[in-house]
Amino acid sequence: MSRVQLALNVENVDEAVGFYSRLFGADPAKRRPGYANFALTEPALKLVLIENPGHGGSLNHLGVEVGSTEEVTSATRRLSDEGLETKEQNEVSCCYAVQNKVWVDDPSGAPWEVYTVLADAPQQDASCCTGTEQADGAACCA
Repeated sequence: MSRVQLALNVENVDEAVGFYSRLFGADPAKRRPGYANFALTEPALKLVLIENPGHGGSLNHLGVEVGSTEEVTSATRRLSDEGLETKEQNEVSCCYAVQNKVWVDDPSGAPWEVYTVLADAPQQDASCCTGTEQADGAACCA
């Protein structure tokens, strides 16, 4: 199974969780300080909320969650064959999960990842979201 991921910056994660819980009629699948995610089946969506004061209401990144490393490898090959610049990350701790992933940017610079979750993680790498830092030097998940 694959599903689209939408990662949003929010001003206050507790308020956002309250809103999205009511909107989707579901509780978060994972909660950490400043972080929450909803793993929804209807609609098929992984909604990630990242507390980022001053940037609330903006896009953090987009993704497609897939079921295996083989699917990430296949996506990497396909995207490269299509002439897209890819950046691979293996066994990175991101969004409180150990993941294998590949990144591409759309023509406007919006970051997309194709990823699989390998295990839960108690923390995340500072540059996990796009493999880079934002222009102001802040990590994208911070």
